[in-house]
Parts: sequence; structure tokens; C-alpha cells
Amino acid sequence: MTTTLVRPEARPAPAAEPPRHRHRADIEGLRAVAVLLVVLAHVGVPRLAGGFVGVDVFFVISGFLITSLLRAELLRTGRLDLPRFYARRAVRLLPLATLVIASTLAAAWWLAPPNRFGGYAADAVGAATYTMNLRLADAGTDYFADQAPSPFQHFWSLAVEEQFYLIWPVLIGALAIWGRRRRWLPGAVLSLGTIASFAWSVHELGRAAPWAYFGSLSRAWELGAGALLALLLTGTRTKRPWLGWLGVAAVVAAAVLYDEATPFPGAAALAPVLGTIAVIAAGGNRLLETWPMRWVGRMSYGWYLWHWPMLFLAPAGLPARAGFAAAALGLAAISHHLLENPVRHHRFWQPYPRRGLGFGFVLSAAAAGLAALGMIFPPLVPTGEAVPDARRLMARAVDPAAELKHMIVAGQSATKVPENLTPQFETAAGERSAPQDEGCHVGLTGPFAPRTDCAYADTGADRTVVLFGDSHALQWFPALEDLAKKHDWRLRVYTRSACSPADLELQERRAQRRYTECDTWRRQIIKKIGKLRADLVVVSSSVNYRALLTGEPSDPDAVWRAAWRRTLDRLQRAAGQVAILGDTPFLAGDPADCLATRPAAIGTCAPPADMVVLEPGWRAIQRATGNEVGIPTVDPLPWLCAQRCPLVVSNRLVYRDSNHMTAAYAKLIAPLLDPKLPWHPRPDR
Repeated sequence: MTTTLVRPEARPAPAAEPPRHRHRADIEGLRAVAVLLVVLAHVGVPRLAGGFVGVDVFFVISGFLITSLLRAELLRTGRLDLPRFYARRAVRLLPLATLVIASTLAAAWWLAPPNRFGGYAADAVGAATYTMNLRLADAGTDYFADQAPSPFQHFWSLAVEEQFYLIWPVLIGALAIWGRRRRWLPGAVLSLGTIASFAWSVHELGRAAPWAYFGSLSRAWELGAGALLALLLTGTRTKRPWLGWLGVAAVVAAAVLYDEATPFPGAAALAPVLGTIAVIAAGGNRLLETWPMRWVGRMSYGWYLWHWPMLFLAPAGLPARAGFAAAALGLAAISHHLLENPVRHHRFWQPYPRRGLGFGFVLSAAAAGLAALGMIFPPLVPTGEAVPDARRLMARAVDPAAELKHMIVAGQSATKVPENLTPQFETAAGERSAPQDEGCHVGLTGPFAPRTDCAYADTGADRTVVLFGDSHALQWFPALEDLAKKHDWRLRVYTRSACSPADLELQERRAQRRYTECDTWRRQIIKKIGKLRADLVVVSSSVNYRALLTGEPSDPDAVWRAAWRRTLDRLQRAAGQVAILGDTPFLAGDPADCLATRPAAIGTCAPPADMVVLEPGWRAIQRATGNEVGIPTVDPLPWLCAQRCPLVVSNRLVYRDSNHMTAAYAKLIAPLLDPKLPWHPRPDR
């Protein structure tokens, strides 16, 4: 039985007859423009950093073509054959997607750092189930700045389209039935939905940039714009060449003028979206209709799927990456002729849509199952023998600081990952502390609205120590919690991502706007510290804020000095004692990647100290400003580095990512931090 949505008072046509529509050679060529922009941007071609707008072009095209097909079928047959529609999508998209997922998993097994394979396999599940965009948004992925992107990251845009394909045919069929006597209803509903989605996109960009970029709701308006165009174009063949050239110019201009600093999508996406609409509305374009452009357009789906995994494996350098992208185009051509076309045109499924649906389900299940096996049985990182526990060595030592220094020096020439590494790579990557779970640490967005009173250690104690700062302050929470328990103090934690406690006016890097939430939070917390009459405030901050200062100040050093002076003056009035915790190193990449790929020579992963200790001038200014007002500054670098900064000290993994310590290492050095902090009350309090 064929399931259909029937428009009343219309004569149905045979279920097996597909809808006919006019082939648009210019749209095929427009696909070539879209995929070329995306690929060249990913390759790193100069002046095309904004090539990511090619995805927006794809969205508009998809909305237009799918709606045109559905509209034509409704007008010609009076119904929508949904099983046939979904079967066509399945046999068109899933065979190649499954092959790319399986091939990428195999390549990642052999070539990627073993510690990352489990995460990649989880991403492959998202790719196979077309939920990759939701996974990336939920993880807070920054499309423009992620240092270690997933080889399946590009499936996010396909996920947005497939979610649209899942919902839109049902909705348009229902609107056609309900709007039999209200022909304005489909267009009105679609217009309202498109406007609402655009407004949401603008709103989300300022609130949660990852959800604005990857979220289905914030991208739906782009597909909706194409769908509206399909409803408005009534089959006229009038060509407007000037409009097409204007549209191409708008798309290319966006690719040239935009870059990773452009707040996107939001209002900036209007240029590629309106440009694409102009090209389609023009009715034709000589450049886009040429054979080379049409051929690349036919290969666009395969090239898009293959290019990102290939570039993921490509060595650095523009020539090498361009060569890998060209190889991906070759793979796209081969798979188009040997896989896509034979499956799509095979007689097995065409008379029986349910066969196509079953075939698609089997392919998706196979890809997801293969990925799930990879999650359960990831490749293992080779390890050596167990080594003495660092905490026990320091506890037994007459001079714990000297013992730690000895272990740091030894770590510079260590060979194998110890069997008893603490924490394990997977544990370190997923570390979260209680302040994060309870809202006492605030992310880039959202107000300070904790679910608890942010009290830890001895919550009923009379004396209170406050940990205040950004995420580089939060990394000290395990150490401060141990010390507060030792001294029978209450610990309060107030931290916010990318928000220095120094009174700086900052940009929010992801949304490229003033980080006003940081200003509000900082004032709020300093006021709260005063009300608490805290006995001790431990304040800590990253020094990596130079590029985020607003207004491009002529003397950033003076801005940094004045900002710290204002904050320290306020804290001294609000609390009994104040201490500054200096910043920790910034590594060039994820430490686990190096350790997992060099498990027999982990000492070579230790970078020279002068390469990872950022902003020595700002560190000196911070220390000098503290000295001027009688506030001690604790420098943690001797507990982390000698000539170089090892990533493993005895059996302790030092960093959980490129610039934050693991909880285990923070606890290890807590006894050395203890005597550096002024636990005694200030004489005048």
C-alpha cells in the first residue's frame, strides 16, 4: 500500500509516475560555485576565507528544488507520494554517505591519534543519523577556531538539510489540504516561519554562537527562502541575465569579504542567500550553464563529502592541501559513476518505494553500527610499566618542592606513557568540576544564575575563601577545595569563561561583539564578595586577552595595568586578604594527541618553556601591580616547567587540554600552593 497525502477534489495519478520538472542547468552550475567556495576556503586559499557561505547557497538551492518538486507533484497529481519521496532521497544520498563514513572511520583508525578515535566514532554516529549539527552545537564547537575538528564535522550541513527534508514534505502536504480554499495559507505559513527563523538566527548569534551556526532553527530560514521562491515562481521562463550576474557577484563578494571574524550567520548570511535567490530568479546564466560548471555541480555532493576527510589527513601547506582536494574531486567522480548513479537508477527499488526506504534504513543502521563498534572497541594507546605515584612520592619527601622539580626534569626525557597514567586520556578530556555542573562557573553566554550557593569544602565554616576569575581560575578549584578542607574554611567559587577578573573591556570572540555579560558578571561578583566579607580572595586570570581588547588601544600594556589596579583596589576593600595566582602555559595543541602518537617518546612532547609561557610582559605587569598594593602573586610555573614543560610528571597527566591543568595535577601541587597563600587575617580587619 502506498501512503499518500491527497488534496481533495483532485484526480490522483498512478503512484509509480514520478513528478516532472524542468531541468535547470544554471542551478547545476550554481552548485559548482557553492562547492568550490567551500573547498577552496577549507584548503586555505588566500582571500577566500569566507567560502563557508557556499553552504548557505546549498541551503537555498535545496529549499527551492525540493519545494518545486513537491509543488509540481501536487499540481499534477493532486497528492504527495511520501514513501516515494523519501525513498528517492535515501537511494540518492545514503550509499555515498555510508561509504564516506566507513572509509573515514578506517582512515582514522590507522592514522588519527588513538585517544581521539572514540570521539570520532561518536561523531560518525551523528553523521549516520543526520544529527551532527546538534552534536556540534551542544558541544559548543567553534567552526572558525576549533584546533582539532572532527573528520565528520562537515556532515552538519547535510544534517540540517535532511531534517528539513523530513519535516517539510509532510507540512506542505498538510498545508495543501488545509489550504484548499485558502491558497494563501502555505505561503503565509512559510513566510512567517522564515521570518521567525531569521530573527532567531540573529538572536542566537548574540546569545549562543554555536547554536546560531549549527542549529536547525537558526538555519531553517535559508531553506525557507528557497522554498518561498519556488512558490512565487509560477513557471515563467523569462530570463533576467543582469539579475543572475548580480546574484553571483553577491555570493562571491561575501566569500571574499567575510572571514572567521565575521559574525555569522545572522544578518551577514543575507548576502549569499539573497544572491542565490537572485541567480535562481534570473532564469539562467551563461557562465553557470557551461559544461565545466555543470560537471562540477554534478560532482558537488560527492566532492563535498570526500574533501573534508581528505583535508583532515592532508599535511600543512597550500600546495599539499590543494592536491588532496583535487584527489577528493577524483574520488567524487569515481563514486558518482560507480556508486551513486548505478544505485539511483537501479530497477530494484524504483517500482517499489518501500525497497528504497528499507535499503536506506539498512545503510544508516550499518554506518551507525560500525561507528558504535568503534566507540566500544577503540584503538589502545601503548603503555609502559607503572611508575611510582607522584602524590605518594611528594608526601614522603622531606622537600616536596624539590621532589616535584626532580620529577619535572625527569619528565623531559621520559619514554613511555605509564600504565598507571592519572587521569586517563578519555577521563581528562571529559573532566567537569562541581562549579560547572552547578552553574557557579558561567559559560560565554547566560546570566549568573547558580543552582546552589556555590559553597564547597567546609560549608558551615566561619571563614571563607573565594576563587574568582576566568576558566584559568577554575582549574585551581580541586587544589583550593583540598586546602579549604585542610584549614576548615568554606570555599566559594565564582568564575566565567573568557572573562578576566581584571576590569577590561573585552570582545566576545565567537560572536565578535562587546562582551557586556563579562562586565555585568564582574561587578556582580565583586559586590557579592563584599557582602560575604570574604576572608581571602584568590584571583586568577589568563593573560591571553591582548587580541580581545576593545577599541584597539594604542598602549595595551597600560590598559592591562590599569584594569588590574582597579580590580585589586575593589577586592582589597571587599575582602580581608587577596592573592593573585599567575597563569599557566598555553600549549600549541592538545597534549593527549602528542602523547598518544608518541607513546614511546613522550619526553619529546614537552615544549620549551619560552614557547608556551605567553605574554611575559603582562605577567610582570600583573605581579608589579600586585606588589604596589601589597598583594602577593603566586607564580605556578616552577611547578609545571623546567627548561621545558613536560606533559606527564611521573604518573600524572598535567593538562586536560591545551591550556588547563587536570584536576589530578592541581591536587598534586596543592601542598606547594598552601604556604604561598595568606590564610591569616589582615591586621586592620
